[in-house]
Formats: sequence, structure tokens, C-alpha cells
Amino acid sequence: MLTVGLAALGAAVPPADAGSARAQAAGTAETGREAQDGSEARALIETLSARLLAAPSATAVLEAWCAERGLSPDPRIVAVRVPGPDKPPGAARRERLAVGPDEPVRYRRVRLTCGTHVLSEADNWYVPNRLTPAMNAALDGTQAPFGHVVRPLGPSRRNRSLTMLWRPESGGVPGPGEPLFSVEAVLTAGGVPFCEVAETYTGAVLIQGER
Repeated sequence: MLTVGLAALGAAVPPADAGSARAQAAGTAETGREAQDGSEARALIETLSARLLAAPSATAVLEAWCAERGLSPDPRIVAVRVPGPDKPPGAARRERLAVGPDEPVRYRRVRLTCGTHVLSEADNWYVPNRLTPAMNAALDGTQAPFGHVVRPLGPSRRNRSLTMLWRPESGGVPGPGEPLFSVEAVLTAGGVPFCEVAETYTGAVLIQGER
């Protein structure tokens, strides 16, 4: 307020303050760029999340996104297993999967990558008895994404939730490893549920590569 008052009264600005004025102008420009970048990030997040909610396969959406953004010369999604403890399904998850308390449910945690970029991390709980032996073998022994493996089933996704984890008002642009949003869904085939997924998408999806 004091500075504004002095400027309004026409007080002379000492030479030393000229640099401060330039720095302030540069800071204002930088803030404007950050706001613009933040708006662009928000628009990209909204676009990707809408595509995921509307599609039967998150893998297919990510591969198309990877190609569109130029993230890799070979826009394939690879599922890299994340070692860790098993996460048995609780009663509510078993109910959503329409399985009894003793029916086997397997757990698989992966990072979905495109080239060198980790686009998301996913937790999968799936009912092996509702997949073919070849599908179970592929999930156990390869880096094939779940969506590729179960594609012959013609699955549908029933979305349970979308949670935004990054907010534009936090300032700046999210880094490649920063969580952006999460999606929970149940996959069905012929109306029968066979998998529940919890997916967290990262700032790597915002990267613009070469196209």
C-alpha cells in the first residue's frame, strides 16, 4: 500500500528500484505463464479422465494417449509388476465381484509405462476362475497389461469413482511422478464381474513428446 501511495503521488523512483520493478514485472509474467500452464494441465486432465470414464479399456485409452502425446516411438503400454505384500479383498470387494468368502481372488499391482514414462499405477483384484487358463498364465508370467489380456472377453467398465488428487490452485505444473487423479472401476463380461481396479494416474501423462 505504501508503494502504491508513493507512485500515486508522483514520487521519484530511485535508480536502485528500477531493477526491482523489472524483477516484479518478470515475476508477474512468470506467474501468468504458470497460470496458463496450470490451465492447460487441468484441460488435459479433464480430457484424459473423461476418455477413461467413457471407454471399456483403460489400456486402449492410454495407448492412444501415448501416441497422441508422442511419449514414445513405440506407443505400447507395458505393465511392470510392483513387488509387495498381497492385499486380500475385503467383504465389500468380494460382494462387488459376486464371489463367496472362499473363492480365490488374485491381486496384482503394476506400473503402466509407455517408453520411459510411468503413466499410472494400478491395483487389480481379479477372479481367476472367470478367466481362461491362458489369460491367467499371461497375468502371472508376462508384462502384458490387464486390458490386453482380457480383451477377448469383450469387457465393460462400471466406474465407481473418480477422485481428483491435483488441483490447479496448488500452483505450478505437476511433476511427472505427481498423482493427478484416481479411478476405481469394476470390469464385467456378459454382466458378470471379474475384476476390480484402482488406478492412479501421474503427471507423466501431461508430457508432450515428439509426434
